[in-house]
Amino acid sequence: MMWKECKDLQPEIVTMRRELHQIPEVGLNLPKTAAYVAAKLDEYGIPYRKNTGDSGIVATLTGGKPGKTVALRADMDALPILEETGVDYASRHEGCMHACGHDTHTSMLLAAAKVLKAHQEELCGTVRFLFQTAEELSKGAPVMVKEGAMDGVDAVFGTHIGTIIDKGIAAGTFIITPGPSMAAFDRFVIRVKGVGCHGSTPEKGFDPVNMAAHVVLALQTINAREFNACVPVVVTIGSIHGGNQYNVIPDEVVIEGTIRTLSEEVRQKVARRIGEISQATASAFGGSVDFEMDWGAPPVVNNPEMAAFAASAAKEIVGEQMVITEVEHPNMGGEDFAYYLEKVPGTFIFLSSANPELHTDIAHHNSKFNVDESVMWEGSALFVAITEKFLNG
Repeated sequence: MMWKECKDLQPEIVTMRRELHQIPEVGLNLPKTAAYVAAKLDEYGIPYRKNTGDSGIVATLTGGKPGKTVALRADMDALPILEETGVDYASRHEGCMHACGHDTHTSMLLAAAKVLKAHQEELCGTVRFLFQTAEELSKGAPVMVKEGAMDGVDAVFGTHIGTIIDKGIAAGTFIITPGPSMAAFDRFVIRVKGVGCHGSTPEKGFDPVNMAAHVVLALQTINAREFNACVPVVVTIGSIHGGNQYNVIPDEVVIEGTIRTLSEEVRQKVARRIGEISQATASAFGGSVDFEMDWGAPPVVNNPEMAAFAASAAKEIVGEQMVITEVEHPNMGGEDFAYYLEKVPGTFIFLSSANPELHTDIAHHNSKFNVDESVMWEGSALFVAITEKFLNG
């Protein structure tokens, strides 16, 4: 079993993770991170190509015998957050931090690539390693797909470390579920337009602040009154901006928010109703709205057969008691791994690193986020085990 070799690489995986943790980069352009990955691939002797539209890297390992092709993905980008972990390998890029574990994902996939390279002649097929940018912006996976990363692929797998599902799940546990796993995540902008005037004479204008207040309340009826209570729908207002003087009614108020859904039908209905309700509400008070949808990634929907396949491989590594295959409800966060799953069957896997004693049960995107590094070899091992089982049977 090739995966057993990953445990011996644990110190190397931690070293790579800590080196990457110090050079976080945001978005599509990740020059230092991409150079680090390329140097490791060169060291391992694995050929690769660089994307033209971003800093993404696609490496290919062709086995000794022909067969299927499996893709393994790691995201590399960080977040615009000032790190406050206090660790001695903290970010050297002020205002930028690996607060979502992508440094671990990259390290785990690199280690898996090293092990698989050592067994290249034994593999019956091809492994494609996807080192992706801009997951946080939902823009990296579309670039990969556009530039052919999924062409000829039979199945795709990815892993996310941390506390995404539940911080009460013990570190080292895999969560692998069939069907909808994460939500579509979309942004909307509502520009509520009125007529400004002096605050002492509101009758001379049309107050967009009042309109916006009614819009915010009215939008909460979408999930409360337009969908069955068992249908997961989130409509959240995260930002409201209007005016800059206490005694002046402005001309415009801008509302921004997000919707989270698990099916395309529900997704489209929610977006349509936000536009309709906003317009009707503003109109009732003499105003109007400009409504804009900024579409993000679709839902992450795991193929049931691939989920069962991955869970079987995980159980060989950590035991049946450390693999969860059912959760109470899907996570309403989003992931652009969904774009790969639209192309081929596959599964997105969670690896818990929640350890209260190490303070690694802090939520993602927090300035003090960290992981229990002792579980990282498991992520590498699962990539290797999935590959061996998928290609060699």
